[in-house]
Amino acid sequence: MPRITREDKARNRQNIVEAAGRMFRSQGVDAVGIAELMKEAGLTHGGFYNHFASKDDLAVEACGTSFQASLGSLEHILEEGADPTGPPLKRVVDNYLSATHRDAPDGGCPSASLVTDAGRHSDTVQSAYAAGVEGYLTGFAEEFTREHEGEITSQEARERAVLLLSRLVGAMALARAVSHVQPDLSDEILRTCRAHALD
Repeated sequence: MPRITREDKARNRQNIVEAAGRMFRSQGVDAVGIAELMKEAGLTHGGFYNHFASKDDLAVEACGTSFQASLGSLEHILEEGADPTGPPLKRVVDNYLSATHRDAPDGGCPSASLVTDAGRHSDTVQSAYAAGVEGYLTGFAEEFTREHEGEITSQEARERAVLLLSRLVGAMALARAVSHVQPDLSDEILRTCRAHALD
């Protein structure tokens, strides 16, 4: 049997983390079994423990990696500044509260798709989730400060950031919860919150 190289092992681990990120966001951590996850990653069930001590350890890494990608997208939008469609935070709101994001929980922001899972799991999973939330709050607060330079204090910017993230996550969670049985209600939630998230 050929030896697995260090590069192969790193690639296999990355495949597991990426599959977990998609599956945990779309199905929830508890709903995903190790065998199903490893199949999605293109690997055998037995290989899981060569990479992770437990599913909880994987959940921590998948949560962190998912937030890292999402926060990278946020940073890109904020760095671009205003464009013809409006200031950066308006674009963030429009993208976040879109039907496209709602209908793709496996690839969207983990703040909404992992919100209930984080609360049900270990302190290490909650810590990874909290770090992601803090990343959003920091980015939002810095942008509020830029957009309202000299008009608001750092505490007011932080409060606006908390309110904005809470509105985004809550609206997305509600819109997803009813999207299959009441699509018009789901669309109404997104539309209304897009219009007023920055009020």
